[in-house]
Amino acid sequence: MSTAASQTVPPPDLGIPPSPHTVDVSIINTGATIRGVPTRLFLTPPVKGHEWLAVPAFSFLIQHPGLNRALVFDLGIRKDWENLSPPLLSHIRDLGWTLHAQKDVQGVLREGGVDSDSIEAIVWSHHHFDHIGNPNTFGPGTSLIVGPGFKAKLLPGYPTSPSASILESDHAHRELIELDFATGASGSHSYAPLRIGRLRALDYFNDGSFYLLDTPGHAIGHICGLARVTSAPPSFILLAGDAFHHAGELRPSRHLPLPQDITPDPFVPDPHPLDYHYGCPGSIFGPLLRSANRPFYEPARSDGSFHEDVDEMLRTIEKLQEIDAQSNVLSAAAHDESLMGVLEFFPRGKLNAFVEHGTVRRVEWRFLKDFARSVGKRGHELGLKREWSAEPEGDGAPS
Repeated sequence: MSTAASQTVPPPDLGIPPSPHTVDVSIINTGATIRGVPTRLFLTPPVKGHEWLAVPAFSFLIQHPGLNRALVFDLGIRKDWENLSPPLLSHIRDLGWTLHAQKDVQGVLREGGVDSDSIEAIVWSHHHFDHIGNPNTFGPGTSLIVGPGFKAKLLPGYPTSPSASILESDHAHRELIELDFATGASGSHSYAPLRIGRLRALDYFNDGSFYLLDTPGHAIGHICGLARVTSAPPSFILLAGDAFHHAGELRPSRHLPLPQDITPDPFVPDPHPLDYHYGCPGSIFGPLLRSANRPFYEPARSDGSFHEDVDEMLRTIEKLQEIDAQSNVLSAAAHDESLMGVLEFFPRGKLNAFVEHGTVRRVEWRFLKDFARSVGKRGHELGLKREWSAEPEGDGAPS
């Protein structure tokens, strides 16, 4: 591990303009899951014992208290997933995946005291079914924001296009805003364009509190969010969508090497207080590393891979590593199971105080628990991980 440390490059300054304005961010878990997703469809190289990918589906509520405005980033899986487009349902059935969705995001918000009419916009990180939810649970006054290329490459929806995976009803009767990262002019809206690190960005509220990032690769028009949650000193939450599907695609990196001593130990429940917990030697993961400062995984290129452009996705991940390695950034991807059991989910709390709570240290290497069997820790993983393999036919499977 000392070699890795000697090759470490400090993350560059991201060039984010200072701002006194912030947003409140809450993470939402509707209980939606997909089981039976082989890791090999999304990640490579294979790691023994990590044959199934964890697929919870998180969404995020972004509230600007100063402007009394709010939006939702991603909607997860719709509760009535059987009403997805027929060709998509047929594809899910052929894959053998099992879908569960206990609630829609709108229902969780309502139960938590947030009126859906107060949500001015839904942001789709991309068009895949486990992110788009059911926009029709929100009123027509709620706009739908999508990334570049959406209209040209994905419309019309089903049934006008019999093979489409999205439904025309998902965006009908509401404003559909396709972002233009070059000019910032998106329909009747105008957002200030800038660069954050090496990524194109748009200042959504035009006050430095919330940015949308151009992060292509996994899907057409994939976008991320970056929320400023404190201003003095500044701290940010990266809403990563599916820019990566496992934190092992992001870490370690040349900016964030695998520690010699990983504290807290990823194979035990989240400790309280953190400083009273023993760590785990980083050296046990050495045989799984492709090289000292490269992530464990990269996006899969095999037949059946679900990535639009792997080379572009790799470039995006490299740019996101510069953000992820900042000490004042919490990265939160849509399917990151390692966030569960650590973060406070809506409506119990907001994520704004993550620096004060030491959250990054708690979750940064927690994904390593997925490699328990590979490093001989089988007994340690019991009680930590839920089972993500396929369920018996008839238990929630599409038909």
